[in-house]
Amino acid sequence: MNLAKPHLDVGLFTNRREEQLHFWQQTIGLEYDHMGKLGGGMQQLRHHMNGSILKVNHARDPLPPEPASGIVRVRIARPGLAQRQALADPDGNAVLLVPPGDEGVTGIAIELAVSNRDAHDRFWRHAMQFESPRPGVYVCGDTQVIIAETRAVARCDNWRAPGWRYTTVQIRDCVAEHAGVLARGGEEGRPPMLLGDTVRYSFVRDPDGNFIELSQRASLVGHL
Repeated sequence: MNLAKPHLDVGLFTNRREEQLHFWQQTIGLEYDHMGKLGGGMQQLRHHMNGSILKVNHARDPLPPEPASGIVRVRIARPGLAQRQALADPDGNAVLLVPPGDEGVTGIAIELAVSNRDAHDRFWRHAMQFESPRPGVYVCGDTQVIIAETRAVARCDNWRAPGWRYTTVQIRDCVAEHAGVLARGGEEGRPPMLLGDTVRYSFVRDPDGNFIELSQRASLVGHL
């Protein structure tokens, strides 16, 4: 996979704009980047996170109740931290602050619950072409995807629902990478589409149906 940046981004959805902004900016200490409009009363409030972007997607209207995604927690390396610190945002989304280098985490790590480890191993190593430095860990640049537990994971077909909902891979050619993931056995979530002159993006899905955005941003690659 031809990456445009060596980090994964991660997105959540919420109806609690001000509480979430206070938590992520004041408690976690992330730097605010900018706001993007998604349409339908949705705003994306983007924050810098060790090279990754945290996407706090605020919905004007109540979000539909849906099963949780397979993303169970996000780890964030924080310089100067002596020991791990477990926290939760105002919606209960789990966060773990870790000293840089803790279990190899120098940027962020995304913890997943999965229903079938072998299926996920094939998906992340083959369909997504991520390296695997050790069993159950897959890397995209300096971001780790960690299989945290094996249990039944409810499939959710609505990615705009409360909580941790999706990851984003920034790539150089959305159309080519989308076709490549599907050819290697990945499942389509949404075909490539264009959002103004900002980004061409699509979605694929992992074996439990979690959404993964393939994003070709003009600000990163210079073209759409």
